[in-house]
Amino acid sequence: MKKSLWALVPIILFLALAALFWRGLNLDPHRIPSPLINKPAPTFYLASLDQPGQWYNNSIFQGQVSLLNVWASWCVTCQDEHAILMSIALDHTLPIYGLDYKDTRQDAEHFIDKLGNPFTKILFDEHGTTAINWGVYGTPETFILDKKGIIRFKQIGAITPEIWQHSMLPLIKKLQQESV
Repeated sequence: MKKSLWALVPIILFLALAALFWRGLNLDPHRIPSPLINKPAPTFYLASLDQPGQWYNNSIFQGQVSLLNVWASWCVTCQDEHAILMSIALDHTLPIYGLDYKDTRQDAEHFIDKLGNPFTKILFDEHGTTAINWGVYGTPETFILDKKGIIRFKQIGAITPEIWQHSMLPLIKKLQQESV
């Protein structure tokens, strides 16, 4: 009797693993929860990409709903996403800040010269230290911050028109109506 129960152990383990894998296949990899949601943005002090003598910190987010997009010139998905960022910038819905991640200043400037500049300011994070503090897994990633500099939304991967219209824009409008 005991031997027959031990024979079932591999089958039970296989079924348990199969159930876990099946569940994992149905999860959206862009929906990784961020521990930073509803918390103040991590502090930073970074130079501007185009004006290396200009330095910025979290105060740029105060008093306005803002979008921070983490990008890099070497990121193919960032190139694909850039058109929607240009479109968002034309609407003047909110300031868009860029965080140039693990890039060279020359490559990043070439990227912006070639594709256009949707950003209010571009922060230069040459070594990626600030992005790591923000919990960035890779590029592109985008954050929405409220008027107090609190992170309210994180998008892992490119912003699509559907994500913009159905997830991000309604939240931005709601946050813009809140008082400081």
